Formats: sequence, C-alpha cells, structure tokens
Amino acid sequence: MNEIEQCIMEIKIYGFTILDGVVSTEVANQMRESLILCEQKVGTEHTHRGSASHVSNLPTLDPIFHQCIDHPRTLPILEHFLDKSMILGSLNSRIVRPGDDYQKLHSDIPANMLNMESPVMMNTVWLLDDFSPAIGGTRVVPGSHLSGLIEPPPDFDVKHIVQPSAPAGSVIVFNGQCWHGGGANTSDQNRHALFGHYRKHMLLFQLDPHDGFPKEWFDNLTQRQKGLMRMTHGQGLGAMHASDSHFH
Repeated sequence: MNEIEQCIMEIKIYGFTILDGVVSTEVANQMRESLILCEQKVGTEHTHRGSASHVSNLPTLDPIFHQCIDHPRTLPILEHFLDKSMILGSLNSRIVRPGDDYQKLHSDIPANMLNMESPVMMNTVWLLDDFSPAIGGTRVVPGSHLSGLIEPPPDFDVKHIVQPSAPAGSVIVFNGQCWHGGGANTSDQNRHALFGHYRKHMLLFQLDPHDGFPKEWFDNLTQRQKGLMRMTHGQGLGAMHASDSHFH
C-alpha cells in the first residue's frame, strides 16, 4: 500500500491522517515568518471557538502560501474524497498564543450537509511549528466523522481525543465532519498553522480568493491552483468573479 492509499484508508477509518515532511523545515520557517508579518498587518482576534489570532485569505497576502493549495502529496488525497472538480474554500491561519485556551470541539460542516458516504468538505492543517499538546496542537476525535453529529452532545463525555505530535512541515488531512479543535497553549511559544479548507464544486467559497488577489501573481499560479480558486478564464461559480475580469 503506497502513502496515498494508506492515508485514504486512515481517513476512512479514523477521519484523519498525518503526513510528515510535506515541506522542509526551512520552508515551514519561511512561511511562519511571512505569517508573522501578515498577522502584524491584518491579523484579527477570534473568540468564536477559543481565543487566538487569525489571518485570513492567505493566497492574497503572499505567494509563498500558494504551494499549499495543490501540493502533490496532499492533493490526490483530497481529490479522492471530493473529486477533481473541488474548490479551495479558503486558506487561513490560526495563531495560538501562550495562555490561549482550548478551542471547542466542532466539525466544519452544517448539520444538513453531513454525509456518511461522501464528505462535502475536507481540511488540511499545515504545521509551521513542532506540534505537541503543550503548544496547543490540533485535537481530533477518531471516528467522529461517522457520528452523524456536528459536535459532541452537551452531556457527552469525550474520552478519546488524539492530539498528534509532529514536526514543522507536516500536514494533517481530515474529513471536515471529524470533531476537532485547537489545544490550549501552555508553553511559552506561539503556535502557527495554516488551514486549507476544500469543498465540493457546487458550494461557494468560504473566503473568496479573488478579493484583493494581486494581478501580477496570476501568471505564476499553476493551472491546478487557478482551477481550485476558479481563476481560469471562463470559469466561475455561477458568475464571473472579480479576478477573472482582471485577467482576461
């Protein structure tokens, strides 16, 4: 069984998988440094499901993040579940700082869109720091993607939570129905991660990458990146997007 087959099987059974060394430590460090600069300029506080700093719509902020959109080690796994017609719903970040608390366990799919046979959303978590429970690594509940629930019931004691430890440059790929949430950061370091959110083609963007996308970056996108962000000439989700008109 090759890596892709192994990962697909793990996602089917557990709801998630982990790939080590998807990008080098050097590249992960470069992404983290860019993210820190982006946060200083456009970062926002987020308290909906736990305190943290967010930087949104990363494809519009620095081309270094574009490689995460269609990386050859993650893309085939995502396409297996969502088909090649999928879109990149968003690429954002969450920076968990020392003292930030646990994020509430949740899934990323509305209750009316849960599908036990074929998920409509998949996620990637790009680790820009070494993840551990102390630094607030992502928590997941294995098998919860098959529960038929978008979050744990109020009176349910969730006993089997996994909080993977993995080095910077690793990627967690998981079914959007899987209960997950950021951990509490009890260390003295910030925790940086990128979150790629992929959706089946009939759904809309979570954050539209066309908004504010610099025209001069367009020609350096791969064809697959253009397709996933619907920036290919003539494509669009029911209507022409702003950047499509820019690049005619």
